[in-house]
Amino acid sequence: MKCTRRSFLKLAGAGVLTLTLGQLGINIDDAMAYAGKLKIEGAKEVVTICPFCSVCCQVIAYVRDGKLVSTEGDPDHPVNEGALCAKGAALFTMYTSDHRLTKPLYRAPHSDKWEEKDWDWTLNQIARRVKDARDKDMILKNEAGQTVNRLESIFMMGTSHASNEECAVIHQAMRSLGVVHMDHQARV
Repeated sequence: MKCTRRSFLKLAGAGVLTLTLGQLGINIDDAMAYAGKLKIEGAKEVVTICPFCSVCCQVIAYVRDGKLVSTEGDPDHPVNEGALCAKGAALFTMYTSDHRLTKPLYRAPHSDKWEEKDWDWTLNQIARRVKDARDKDMILKNEAGQTVNRLESIFMMGTSHASNEECAVIHQAMRSLGVVHMDHQARV
């Protein structure tokens, strides 16, 4: 947007006028409440749980014609009383943003371009690389000759998008591979 002197003065004048009206006691709360209702009018309320951590804040999701149109914290839930952290507040945008990746992208070594790949190719690549790293770096015994079956060249970082149950399954899968270095993003 090109900002000329005239457009700057108009914008500054509108801002001063708005602040002045607020100081004169003009209340725009009713207009704001009406505008908020327009967004969710005709939408079905679906009560759900925020997926980002184990606090389990309750969220009201509004769905119209099979599409998510809004989310907000549930004021009646005793855990969060309608409040959401930054991750929970961004829940709607995370699912509806045009910038959200929906297909795997791959950048070959020494390349500066991302290529779109299908899920089968991507999952096969991941499995192959994990297997190769495990075959190459698996420590079967320590210096004392005790069996340890430890893989120290792979690190697993958990995601707050996974439920507690999914995290438990992922943790067990990583342990079965011998992975010992793990952390979880929800505590970050």
